[in-house]
Amino acid sequence: MTLVPLARPARLRAGARVAVVSPSGPVPADRLEPGLAILRDWGLDAVPMPHVLDVHPDLDYLAGTDAGRARDLQDAWCDPSVDAVICARGGYGAHRMVDLVDWAAMRAAGPKVFVGYSDITVLHEAFALRTGFATLHGPMVGTEAFLKDPRTQESLRATLFEPETVRTPGLDEARALVPGRARGVTYGGCVSLLAADLGTPHARASARGGLLVIEDTTEDPYSLDRILTQLLRAGALVGIAGVACGSWAGCGPYEQVRAVLADRLGPLGVPVVEELGFGHGPTGLTIPLGVTAVLDAPADGGRATLTVEEPALL
Repeated sequence: MTLVPLARPARLRAGARVAVVSPSGPVPADRLEPGLAILRDWGLDAVPMPHVLDVHPDLDYLAGTDAGRARDLQDAWCDPSVDAVICARGGYGAHRMVDLVDWAAMRAAGPKVFVGYSDITVLHEAFALRTGFATLHGPMVGTEAFLKDPRTQESLRATLFEPETVRTPGLDEARALVPGRARGVTYGGCVSLLAADLGTPHARASARGGLLVIEDTTEDPYSLDRILTQLLRAGALVGIAGVACGSWAGCGPYEQVRAVLADRLGPLGVPVVEELGFGHGPTGLTIPLGVTAVLDAPADGGRATLTVEEPALL
């Protein structure tokens, strides 16, 4: 089955209510509050959900219980007064709670803005496959890039309020790793989480016609090799149109990472773009998932681009 564009939510306007959730790891209050302040400075009514600051009593890498994290996400999404749901941080834990969410109820509530990255990749895939809704791979409220990097902040703000102005997200440094031009529907996120989804009951059965968007953090080059090899061996990349790569923070010398990407992705025979500037790096631009886009990787060494054919939000 070929990927098709997903249902896009409405853009935000001043006064829109934004629920903040922690589906994965805990976020400290001293990081959450400044992030909420930024959203409020944009004119948004930013509301933390009840369990957003929770810490699991025994497993302190989780933001409270699985049931509590799932309940926050579902309650926020199904609340008709909420226009958007933005995650506080990633970490680990989304795989533990994703099947506790009533996805039929989420689908019935209709599309809304959903923003996150890293471990939140699990939820991006769930929204795509279980509701048919497009989402935003973008910065989270309590993350360093969102709190400190103006370019990261502006990329998300513009996408939320003026999506037609950011139809070609990416850094000027982006270049072709494998040259070419391709058109497809964007999907993906943190590549280790995509690999972790393989074999689960609701895993993506086909990515044919998709533009794969990937990045990761603190995975050594050999580990990235293993992750990509697992995806290849599972047939998860059969038929993809192209690959857009973001940051690889903490993954070792970039020359080694680049060699792994070229070795594993080059034989696919599709365009591959590197250093688009999304993910765990110091700049984390917002990339729409579930929309039709064109990946242009010029062979002459010029700037490579990812251009969405329609604005990310209606």
